[in-house]
Amino acid sequence: MVGVTTATADRDSARRVDEGSPRTRWNPLTRITFRFAFLYFGLFCVLYPQPLFAFLGWFGANGWLPPDAIIWQVRVLEPVYHWVGRTVFGVDARLIVSGSGDLRILWILLFCVLAVSVAGTLIWSVLDRRRPEYRRLAGWFLLFIRLCVAGQMLGYGVAKLIPTQMAQPGLATLLQPYGDFSPIGVLWSQVGTSPTYEMLLGTAELVGGILLFIPRTAILGAMLALVDMSLVFVMDMAFDVPVKILSGHLMLMSLLLLTPEARRLIHVLVLDRPAGRSTAPYPFHTRRTRLLAALLQIACIPWLLVPLAHTGWKNYHESGDGRPHPPLYGIWSVTDFTRDGHPLPPLLTDENRWQRIVFDAPGTMTYQRMDGRLRDATLMLDPRTHHITLTSGGQHLIEGEGQPDTPSKPLAEFTFQQPTPDRLTLDGTLEGHPVTITLAHVDPDTFRLRSSGFHWIQDNPSF
Repeated sequence: MVGVTTATADRDSARRVDEGSPRTRWNPLTRITFRFAFLYFGLFCVLYPQPLFAFLGWFGANGWLPPDAIIWQVRVLEPVYHWVGRTVFGVDARLIVSGSGDLRILWILLFCVLAVSVAGTLIWSVLDRRRPEYRRLAGWFLLFIRLCVAGQMLGYGVAKLIPTQMAQPGLATLLQPYGDFSPIGVLWSQVGTSPTYEMLLGTAELVGGILLFIPRTAILGAMLALVDMSLVFVMDMAFDVPVKILSGHLMLMSLLLLTPEARRLIHVLVLDRPAGRSTAPYPFHTRRTRLLAALLQIACIPWLLVPLAHTGWKNYHESGDGRPHPPLYGIWSVTDFTRDGHPLPPLLTDENRWQRIVFDAPGTMTYQRMDGRLRDATLMLDPRTHHITLTSGGQHLIEGEGQPDTPSKPLAEFTFQQPTPDRLTLDGTLEGHPVTITLAHVDPDTFRLRSSGFHWIQDNPSF
């Protein structure tokens, strides 16, 4: 009987903490703000491509779904966004699969979410103006937002902890003049230059996501997520990274999660007072339901983390910095260039001669013209027959971005000989003309970016 009484008292205490006193009434501004936040951030998480897709786990990470499954919401509502874009803004908003998170159609999506949320808040406020508070609904809403932020934090974190988001600067990037980089190219190369730094950034994001999944540590996780996402958002804004919509909203949602705990945080962090018990709304009130809910939330960690880590590790070794080097890997400097039987001197004005070629990524060869421009060409290389086929129409080589070049067309056919590891000869046709190209290997570690290393003692630092 004593045990039953104690359990009942515990449940009643938890219910009082979670639901507050029946007489508690939110002020009108709080009720209106909650209605708008509920509609706006709820619709954003449902309609924006990434937040819900993350919870598919293995189904979304291993190619079991169509490649464009992540954008199914946008594809379904594309006619609506197109109509709004044409009618309201006079723009053609179409879904473009480009990897950008700041597409015109996504900004139209954001406008639609904002318009619906404002209208919905007005209607809700008129029809439900007598409701004193929304604690139970707020509990479910904050749980939903917390899980959405946590899922994105895990994705951000794994992409950096297994450094695939920002790869180390490629060999061709070492030849690119700094002034030709875009701001995002500068950021990607800066972070990728130090995998340790990138991995530490990923660790902070990963820890924030894990803490958010555990109810007991959710406040700490929200604080860490706010710091992490604020940094990401600032970098996205400062370096024009096309993920401003998502990073900005993750920052705002992290702040939203801390709002119910604002008074306690101020007491502890600013006023040096006891925090007191949390009165933040939570949808589970008994010890049993709280335990079950906590276990389900914690189970989300391996459900999301394992496929993310598996995919990241696979990408790192197949297309990232951990991939095997292709044949002829390296930077090769042209020492002699013969075209139509005539040697071409290394004149910067010569449009036919090459200055360097680079073998780095599989299936691609980069060549540098005498004026310094870098061009990618699609590469087919057979080590057995020593045969090379090049097709033009690749990308301008600037780390972190790509811009369309000329349409694909045959560029060159070569046979190659490598008498020594640091000598290479190409013989064949280039743009319809017979050529012979002699090249010398360039050690990448001769570039300061690759050779400077780390120093505890620096009496005369050089920049």
